[in-house]
Amino acid sequence: MKSYELSFGVISILNSNLAEVIVGEGIEMNEVMVDEYHDFLLNNLSLPILLLINKKNSYSYTFEAQISIGNLKEIKAMAVLIGTSGGLMSTETLININKENNWNIKLFQKRDQALNWLNTQHSVFVSNVLVSQ
Repeated sequence: MKSYELSFGVISILNSNLAEVIVGEGIEMNEVMVDEYHDFLLNNLSLPILLLINKKNSYSYTFEAQISIGNLKEIKAMAVLIGTSGGLMSTETLININKENNWNIKLFQKRDQALNWLNTQHSVFVSNVLVSQ
């Protein structure tokens, strides 16, 4: 596993198309940070991109960041690891703001369950690609 420090937090590459994202405590994610995040994902991961978002820290988003953070078409699934009620509320708000984007996102309290779901999503995506060819 290789970890990278970015302006907003740490991204750890778990395998070629799976990364764990941990935003730093007290960070306010803005559009510039979202661009940095998206560029990192596109340059360091294979497709389809799968993300484990670890909400162990408390942070916020500007409105512009809220509407663009998960809207990278190469992201095929996001598992969010929730540790607090505040993390749950902020994630539900983010999902509601972006509900028309039909994110493939699921919330978890246990890391192993989140990773298992992401592995299942990868298998489904690969199967669908093979069937459509």
